[in-house]
Amino acid sequence: MILEGIVTTISAAGAVNIAPMGPHVDESMQRFLLRPFPTAQTYRNLCDHGEGVLHVTDDVLLLARAAIGPVEPAPDLMPAVKVRGHVLRAACRYYEFRVLSIDDREERVRIEAEVVNVGRLRDFFGFNRAKHAVLEAAILATRTSFLPLDEIEGEFRRLGVIVAKTGGEREKEAFAILVEYVDRCRNASRKSSRSKRGRRDSNPQPPDRQCSAGTS
Repeated sequence: MILEGIVTTISAAGAVNIAPMGPHVDESMQRFLLRPFPTAQTYRNLCDHGEGVLHVTDDVLLLARAAIGPVEPAPDLMPAVKVRGHVLRAACRYYEFRVLSIDDREERVRIEAEVVNVGRLRDFFGFNRAKHAVLEAAILATRTSFLPLDEIEGEFRRLGVIVAKTGGEREKEAFAILVEYVDRCRNASRKSSRSKRGRRDSNPQPPDRQCSAGTS
């Protein structure tokens, strides 16, 4: 199954990267499989330094911030125990890991990892519809470069009702951040379309229907 979480890794220069990831796991959680795109900073970091930390958290505000770009200001971190890496203090539990193998022959990279240390910081809050809705919205926000924005915005309208009815302040703030991000993507798409129409008027070219807006 896929477990939605947050992975921290370190670049060759020592910078910490915080990214939402959905590894393939089993109940033992002794090993797991990451499937990042080759353009992902997590992939580049794990090629340079094959260690990191997978976190399970109910802090959807942190997850939303990580989904749409660098997390600034950075959240509270502490050193990992058995790997050169960093643990998010806001996590419920975490899994320090080392990379066993990297296979980049497919569109999405396959990174097999072995868990070398497990830690628990606090209890998981519990099931909440708003938290799940923000999680779904965050996943959609990472796909603005290849999913139709009309489709994403339609899902956001449905998820927004759930957040409004069942969420607390952090869930509502997290959802508002994601809505603002998708709005920026929509504005960037419109600006790009106007620019392309102007170029076609002066120099006809084949139409390009792909939206270029997306996460960094």
